[in-house]
Amino acid sequence: MSLDPSLLPAMAWFVHVARRRSFTKAATEMEVTRATVSQHLKSLERHLNVRLLHRTTRDMSLTEEGQRLFDVLQPAFAAIEAAVTDLGESGAEPSGTIRLSVSRVAARSLIEPHMAEFLARYPKLRLELVTDDGFSNIVAEGLDAGIRLGESLDEHVVAVPITPPLEMAIVGSPAYFEHHGVPETPQELKHHNCLSYRFTSSGIIDRWTFLTPDAEARAVVYEPQGNAIFNDDDSMLRAALQGVGLVQHLDLCIRPYLEDGTLVRVLLPWVHPRPAFFLYVPSRAQMPAKTRALMDFLVEQRKKLARKVAP
Repeated sequence: MSLDPSLLPAMAWFVHVARRRSFTKAATEMEVTRATVSQHLKSLERHLNVRLLHRTTRDMSLTEEGQRLFDVLQPAFAAIEAAVTDLGESGAEPSGTIRLSVSRVAARSLIEPHMAEFLARYPKLRLELVTDDGFSNIVAEGLDAGIRLGESLDEHVVAVPITPPLEMAIVGSPAYFEHHGVPETPQELKHHNCLSYRFTSSGIIDRWTFLTPDAEARAVVYEPQGNAIFNDDDSMLRAALQGVGLVQHLDLCIRPYLEDGTLVRVLLPWVHPRPAFFLYVPSRAQMPAKTRALMDFLVEQRKKLARKVAP
């Protein structure tokens, strides 16, 4: 049996009300009366011969049948809305708010240094950073995009690399090495004050992983046992700069300190490579102009960074 096209407006109103969980909010947003919205829903229920909503004077909730219908209609109408938005934005200047989920490290290294340039290039855009070190489900949380290390991404998300491949670096201050010497192998780290980082999301201490500098490239894992533990990378780096001990960090984040000589890198032959940072989005299809602008900008920065670090 084919779908009666006359039902589509009522179905659209049903999805709008179900998203807001409120007749009043749905009516206010669309600048119509609450009675108009209610009439559309009653018409749909009569045609389907099923109750879709529980209504009281104060609250509204979906019935079991209503939830089933909403679960089917929601992604369909979201795709329609995205397609209409994409058509409307075709050739237009990117505008609106980009809600971006980003870890603290990525925010400091990839977004904050380039924010002024990005917003100046797209003056009609507004960037909202949602900082969270855990992985965010951007669809469920109503976000436009996210930035995470490639190793933490779900295989089903659409993602593009926005940095070259990364390395984990072991660094300390020149003053520290002057007093304590320079470790030549991971085994010698037991004689050094190795400062720890605890992941906020899991509570796990970050272990230091190395690869043997031979043809076998075997993994060597070391758990730092220093006299300080951090859950903030900036605090950890400040301790290293003060000569407290050695720390492990992504090479991207400590590059300025290496360039000015305030930190020195050791154990280079034992380096452990890591995947790049990726920008991930819900879908490539009907990508909004604002999201495409952010993606293109960050890929542009990746190319500049790759040229800068090339030997």
